Parts: sequence; structure tokens; C-alpha cells
Amino acid sequence: MGLLEVPLRPFAAQGTGTLPPFYLCEMMKRVTGIGGVFLRCKGPEATKAWYKKHLGINAGPYGATFRWRDGEKDGHSGSTAWTVYPEGNGYFGSGPRGCMINYRVDDLEALLAVLKEEGVQLDGDMETYDYGKFGWVIDPEGNRVELWEPNDPVYASMADAEAEGGAPDA
Repeated sequence: MGLLEVPLRPFAAQGTGTLPPFYLCEMMKRVTGIGGVFLRCKGPEATKAWYKKHLGINAGPYGATFRWRDGEKDGHSGSTAWTVYPEGNGYFGSGPRGCMINYRVDDLEALLAVLKEEGVQLDGDMETYDYGKFGWVIDPEGNRVELWEPNDPVYASMADAEAEGGAPDA
């Protein structure tokens, strides 16, 4: 993440005249990775079985979790979820879309405020759980896009519990 030159408006209200034409500010980091891929299916169990047989994705009741390490954050661990949902599930918002991408972000509240100011359509209110905060926007094609500020240690323990055959705590 670097510094950008951004035009500055004169401080007319302060009566200071004009300021230099540019100042340096740090741009807010927006998306930091893929948090999940979600598929809407007519037959979720058959779809999970197909992905297990042909692509090796072993999905439990809450899907599959892929673990990775972030080289930019000194080996910080993270995960990406893969889940199927029944066709009539409302999680994808309105419309016929068959998939939704979940993007990981660092500061969801700040990002939603910026996106709203930029005229991006927000979809619903931010939701907070032990394993992170979620918000949604609509892209220009009408796709619902999920934004997730994860609490990685809590999410990792939930994924571990599921992998061991138990239900997640949250």
C-alpha cells in the first residue's frame, strides 16, 4: 500500500486562502483477499458429493475451509470458505444469481462508509458475529457481494471443530 497524491479543496471556511494543490494521504486498503465462494444449487448434497469426488473438496454441513498464510502480514493465518446453499435460499439477495463471492476486508465499518459516499448501493445492515463482521453491496451487474472483516482466531477454531466432526460453537 503506497501513498497517493489527492487534490485538496481550499479551506475557504477558515479564511486561509489556498493551500498547496496536493497533499499526501494513505489510501484505505479495501479488499485483502477472498473470504469465500458460495454456490446456489438445486441439489446441495449432490453438488457437494460431485465436488468431493471430482475436485477433492470435502465439505461438511457448513462447507469446506481452505487454510493459508498471508505473506504481507508476517505469516498471519487466514482461510477461505467454500459453501453450497439450496436454490431458494435468500442469502444471495434477490435475483437469479448462482454464486456470490465473499471478500475479506480490514475495516468493514470504514469501508462501508466510503462505499456509501461513493454512491455504491449497500444491501442491508452490517451484521456482527463472534467470527467477524459482514456487510453487503450490489455491483453494477446486480450481484450481491459480501464483505467480511474476519476474526480469524475464532473462525479457525470453528473450522477446526467442524473438521473434527463437531458443530461450530457460533
